[in-house]
Amino acid sequence: MDGTVKIKPRKRPLGMRIWNHKWFYLMFLPVLIAVIVFHYMPMFGIRYAFTSWNLINDPIPVGFDNFTKMFGMPKFWQAFTNTLEISVLGLLLNTFMSVIISLLLNEMISTRAKKLAQTIVYLPHFMSWVVTAGLFNMLMSPTTNGLLNELLIAMGLIEKSIYFLGEVEWWRTSYYIINIWHNTGWGTIIFMATLTGIDPGIYEAASIDGAGRWKKMWYITLPSLANTIITVLILNLAKVMNLFESVFVLQNDAVGSTAEVLQTYVYNQTFNSLSTPDVGYTTAIGLFRSLVGMFLVLVCNYASKKVRGRGIV
Repeated sequence: MDGTVKIKPRKRPLGMRIWNHKWFYLMFLPVLIAVIVFHYMPMFGIRYAFTSWNLINDPIPVGFDNFTKMFGMPKFWQAFTNTLEISVLGLLLNTFMSVIISLLLNEMISTRAKKLAQTIVYLPHFMSWVVTAGLFNMLMSPTTNGLLNELLIAMGLIEKSIYFLGEVEWWRTSYYIINIWHNTGWGTIIFMATLTGIDPGIYEAASIDGAGRWKKMWYITLPSLANTIITVLILNLAKVMNLFESVFVLQNDAVGSTAEVLQTYVYNQTFNSLSTPDVGYTTAIGLFRSLVGMFLVLVCNYASKKVRGRGIV
């Protein structure tokens, strides 16, 4: 010990610090306003989950009656089960395909070919789901205009046309394929960013030790992607209960038992119901959906802490 006393620098007052960085706060202000208006203010509508309200008369407090009604509806549980099955399996398939495509793109030597392949893979994400649904409805049509059916018949794989988007046993398979085509390219951006951050010296050292491409991928690339994969899965789990647009534009009455999800169930209860819509009941469904999404994220975050020692929440 040299006997010297270290004096910590005194922090400037908060008001002065804000004033010194006022232009940064000004740039952040539109984002903050948007978050408050579209994410926090709607939370005050949770109170309607405990009322009966038809948008005409004043809300009538009913306590937990909406939740009792919801849990007693077979269609609600069918939609809830479909939501979990379609969302979770779709998330796993999309993540798996994103990782595979990222690895394949990373192995491409030609920079020009890699950029062309990346562009082709990314493009479907920028196509709206309405256009995507129209395109695949034509491709998978059971009529003579359906290119897929004509191709399968010509190859001798099927004897008669299949209505892929109109038959219960085929709808989900068709949906997963369309969803992968539409979303996988966007998911590869995150994994490609991780791959470019891997130190090339590690690959060079592995080459000196005699490791081939497969061993480099197995022992260097995949472990480097592990944290990113877990983070992406946990973040996307928060959105599994928000499934709507992609299912809504591809479903029809013939596949309602397997394609109805919570968001489309709420839509039908509000706009396609023969009786007066009950906003309190649909709000209760929305509250339950949010709680389930939060529970899934917390469980996966806890599992992440157990497996790799840390989570993201």
